[in-house]
Amino acid sequence: MPQYLSPGVYVEEVPSAVKAIAGVSTSIPGFIGIVPDKIHLVAKEPTTPGSTKFVDFAPPPAKIAKLITNWTQFTKFFGDLIGDETKAATADANPAINPGHQHLAHAVYGFFNNGGSSCYVVRIVDNTQLDDALKAFAAIDPISLVAIPGNTDDAIRDKVVAHCQATGDRFAILDGPSTADDLTTLTKIPADSGVMPKRTDLAAWYFPWIKVFDPATKLQNPSGDGSLIVPPSGHLAGVYARVDNERGVFKAPANEVIFGAQNVSQPLSKADQDNLNPKGVNCIRVLNGNILVWGARTVGGDDNADLKYINVRRTLLFLRESIDEGTQWVVFEPNTPALWQQITRNVSAFLTNVWRSGALFGNTAQEAFYVKCDAENNPPELRELGQVVTEIGVAIVRPAEFVIFRISQMAQTS
Repeated sequence: MPQYLSPGVYVEEVPSAVKAIAGVSTSIPGFIGIVPDKIHLVAKEPTTPGSTKFVDFAPPPAKIAKLITNWTQFTKFFGDLIGDETKAATADANPAINPGHQHLAHAVYGFFNNGGSSCYVVRIVDNTQLDDALKAFAAIDPISLVAIPGNTDDAIRDKVVAHCQATGDRFAILDGPSTADDLTTLTKIPADSGVMPKRTDLAAWYFPWIKVFDPATKLQNPSGDGSLIVPPSGHLAGVYARVDNERGVFKAPANEVIFGAQNVSQPLSKADQDNLNPKGVNCIRVLNGNILVWGARTVGGDDNADLKYINVRRTLLFLRESIDEGTQWVVFEPNTPALWQQITRNVSAFLTNVWRSGALFGNTAQEAFYVKCDAENNPPELRELGQVVTEIGVAIVRPAEFVIFRISQMAQTS
């Protein structure tokens, strides 16, 4: 207690008994793209108006993650959508645009255009380097989303989902095929002659691809509209980021406009979606003149029971990671009732804030969650092992997928 020597008003800072738990970021994706060691970009030929040329661009070494915070920074490392016209034309005899670079570039552009703020990008030469790319991501804690734009290989998708399972705090955004002549293949896994990923609550799958404006296409065909069909995963990562920042991770990333999308590669009707939605095929549709995300299911849909909604699974990942990181101070503390009480206070304070944000269902905090850390779930045998166990239950808000209106008309009586 300080000693005061003269009359007056004094202010003391008293440390709080609660160690605040901060919410972790939920909207930083890691993108993996197949890009060769040398790529060719279309550029204007300044000496001949209306003509084009190919120029060379050398991306950074493969299998190394780069933090990217804006589109300009991406073009510096990985190349723009079009090349620098001041550079000399490539010496290669048969240059061509690399589709992997197109997919990656449009994915990152769409991410920033839809509300993303930062991401990590890894270039691989082919699918054999995927394990190294995922290993690079494993060492980067802030990553919470993973996408492989345009890569629809089933074995590759399995590895990405396995990476999310191993880290325990990541969610995969997967691309479906660009089009499908038979929509029933979208609801069957490859073993059953389909194209759907295996059931998992740690990934979402989207169909179809989207049409965007591509400067390179316009340069090569000035009379055309410059549209190009690209995978939607990068744009969707931006939608996730936008919704997380504006509403919170508990809001489903659906009924949201995809900025930059001009159309879809294959229109879908309500009847089509009625067959696809229950299985977890998230449709991208043209509704009222807008290109909208019109699905919020994890892969497998209804088969995932309580975790069939994207926002429910991602909210649980957010809570788990936030509480895990916010309670690291517990390690090596004396495992006593005083510690149990402090853990309960800290976690309860965090969940109360989460409930007030609208993420948890209940009129009171007691209805929305509970935290139990006491002698019952920390018996002597667990304490002997150096473990302290906290049981947490939460009531997460689920999206209103089906809005039902009951309308009655009053007939005129005589």
